[in-house]
Amino acid sequence: MPGTKEIRMKIRSVQNTRKITKAMEMVAASKMRKAQERMRTARPYGEKIRTVAAHISHANSEYRHPFLVARDTVQRVGLIVITTDKGLCGALNTNVLRMVLNQYKQWQAEGEEIEVCTIGSKGLGFMQRLGANVVSQVTQLGDRPHLERLIGAIKIMIEGYTTDRFDRLMLCYTRFINTMKQEPVMEQLLPISGDRLGAPEGGWDYIYEPEAKEVLDQVLTRYVEAIIYQSVAENMASEQSARMVAMKAASDTAANLIDELTLIYNKNRQAAITKELSEIVSGAAAV
Repeated sequence: MPGTKEIRMKIRSVQNTRKITKAMEMVAASKMRKAQERMRTARPYGEKIRTVAAHISHANSEYRHPFLVARDTVQRVGLIVITTDKGLCGALNTNVLRMVLNQYKQWQAEGEEIEVCTIGSKGLGFMQRLGANVVSQVTQLGDRPHLERLIGAIKIMIEGYTTDRFDRLMLCYTRFINTMKQEPVMEQLLPISGDRLGAPEGGWDYIYEPEAKEVLDQVLTRYVEAIIYQSVAENMASEQSARMVAMKAASDTAANLIDELTLIYNKNRQAAITKELSEIVSGAAAV
């Protein structure tokens, strides 16, 4: 059994750790509220642009944009993986990267080539260890998503689709449900599928000015950028929520451990006092 000195040092060490986790919990709670507000502010724009894309995909236009035309065969896949830059957020990154790994292996088994864009250093490190072909990356985004930081990586993936480097563009991120629940999601960005986005009610058609090609090039490119921006905002809100929950669990565990160690310390101290008293009584009896 360890001595009282060792137990006292262990208690002090756990107390210091608990101070750190408690401080991180409070910081994450403050950042979580701001991240959730940004995420909820971005959601209406993301939903609206999805609706517009669904309407365009069902419109009877003479010009069919390449983003709306499904390829006959899929031999190459582009994948955008959104993770966090920092750890200590529970199983958030593990869940989304496990989904990516399972799908990655399935695509490899089917003989498909894969090009990867990573947003977040955790995803970048994972894909590099996996030996994936990482064609673009964005790291150190901070606590607020900035579209100008994402544009470069997004443009490379859009050009990859338009130049037939791959036949399908997929997006993988963590969707925010509530503070206690975050869900890993993989969805198809390109080609835009009207069936997946939902068919509009009634007949829809558009008149394009000046030309359909110019308008659709701008609108559908903004669609891809808006969806990725919203996904990054969702992932950041999920990150702060998961970190707050993980740090709270760590603080509670540290508090329980301190109570257990204090009990053991008191028992050891009482045993040592009892032993000393017994030795004194035995010595007095011998005299």
